Amino acid sequence: MQRLTLNIDGMTCGHCVSMVMKALKAQDGVVIEQVKIGQATVTFDPARANAQAIVDAIADEGYVAAAA
Repeated sequence: MQRLTLNIDGMTCGHCVSMVMKALKAQDGVVIEQVKIGQATVTFDPARANAQAIVDAIADEGYVAAAA
């Protein structure tokens, strides 16, 4: 398992947190450690997921994520 912390731009409220959590939960092999306004920390199985796919899933919800 690999750990990834992301800074996420565009999050302003609890709804944003929910949307990012939804995007992360849909990713195979990703375990959410924490999501708060502006940041998310996950662990993932590199055989089933990768950092770019996680960033892309968040982008699909309308937010900009980058490794912290």
